[in-house]
Amino acid sequence: MSKYFYLILIVFLITGWIYVYKSHLDRFNAPVKKTTLPVQKYTDITSDELKEMLKNKDFYFVNVHTPYEGEIENTDAFIPYNEIDKNLDKLPKDRNAKIVLYCRSGRMSAEASQKLTELGYTNVYNQILGMHDWQSKGYPLITK
Repeated sequence: MSKYFYLILIVFLITGWIYVYKSHLDRFNAPVKKTTLPVQKYTDITSDELKEMLKNKDFYFVNVHTPYEGEIENTDAFIPYNEIDKNLDKLPKDRNAKIVLYCRSGRMSAEASQKLTELGYTNVYNQILGMHDWQSKGYPLITK
């Protein structure tokens, strides 16, 4: 009896394996969907690089953080990151003009920078890690 039991068990296991294999075969052979992320066409800069750039400021400087949580000295405009495309009149008309964006942590300014490059701006800079990093380097913030 035990010989037959083991034989039935082996047949059952092989049959189960074949069933699972065939049921998942479509998934194994399905084409892989490739997702593409937007190409980053703006330049990331550090707080130290921004500090150096501010010594001889030759760019339009925009705080895109919402709500207002402070600013870096010499900021030219305040435009919410999610409304940057609706406020192009507040930006330089020349789409080749140098524009530097910043926010509190860097996420909002990265989104706004990407949007500007998609709209044809060619000289866009994003301060990575935002005002958090700026302050951590010992640089002052203006708060109203």
